[in-house]
Amino acid sequence: MNPITNSSDFLFIYEAIQCNPNGDPDQENKPRMDYDTKTNLVTDTRVKRFIRDYLKSKNEDEIIFVDMEGNSKVSVDNKLKAVVSRTFANENELKNIFVDNEALNKYHEIIKGAKDFNEVWSKITAKNFANKEINYELLSYLIKEKFLDIRMFGSAFAVGGFTKAYTGPIQMNWGYSFNEVELMDSNSIVTIMNDDSSTFGKDYRVHYSLIGFNGTINAPAAKSTQLSDEDVEVFRNALWESIPASPTRSKLNQYPKLYLEIIYKEGISNGQFGDLRNFVTVEPVDGKTKKQVRRFRDLKVDLSDLQRLIEQDKNGSQIIDRVILKTSADLDFSI
Repeated sequence: MNPITNSSDFLFIYEAIQCNPNGDPDQENKPRMDYDTKTNLVTDTRVKRFIRDYLKSKNEDEIIFVDMEGNSKVSVDNKLKAVVSRTFANENELKNIFVDNEALNKYHEIIKGAKDFNEVWSKITAKNFANKEINYELLSYLIKEKFLDIRMFGSAFAVGGFTKAYTGPIQMNWGYSFNEVELMDSNSIVTIMNDDSSTFGKDYRVHYSLIGFNGTINAPAAKSTQLSDEDVEVFRNALWESIPASPTRSKLNQYPKLYLEIIYKEGISNGQFGDLRNFVTVEPVDGKTKKQVRRFRDLKVDLSDLQRLIEQDKNGSQIIDRVILKTSADLDFSI
């Protein structure tokens, strides 16, 4: 599979109903808020976690790198060590990685006489290791063939012998709600599970939040991680499906509303129209105040500026190659 050749910008909108879209650990796990504007905030990390968990459940042949190892939380170093250990134990896979027999022979020289993999790992991660090109060939293979989330979102590897940064072709900034959000009054006490213990806290939630993310898929960055068109299609589906698929108590009642991706012609860079959320306006309907919004039908979502933007390009600069659109059943929008 070849890396993508077209860059794109995308807009993703989803709703959160009586739940906690993204708890802030510095604020008693209350929903993240911009209290000056009364808008709900969600980090890109939260959405990427949704996607990673979904991909982990659906793609058995792929390895989600930013994830636990078995049932335990691990550092980047230990996760990479565990994956490399399993890879080194598979001679057939090693032949696929080290197509050059010379590189394969060097690998065999490295492990020759080692009593276990820990000794091998110590050798290849040592500062004075003379054959680091083998490590980078291995890392490149793992990203291209195994680490789907790294192909998408990138990562900085700072492990001895494997120090290299991969810029993620797919990036999102923080999401924010288009509507002013009211927090639900809560006197409920719940158990909050921490790494090694549990504490008691209040169950904070939002009444209703319509959240928008702006993101990019960058073709030049895809060359280093080998993000393919097939990978991008997996991402689109995972973004749409993962939000409502979260089984946790505080994350239920979240549903996708719109995914719109503007794919530019080859050679055109991202950001041609700026943040696509700027072309979306939302207002309460039927005489409701902003405080009374409780569901999607309580809002009028105006996407006419976005529709106009796409139409004008067809008659103007024509930098758009194609547009991908997906909407929920209760959102009336077409291009």
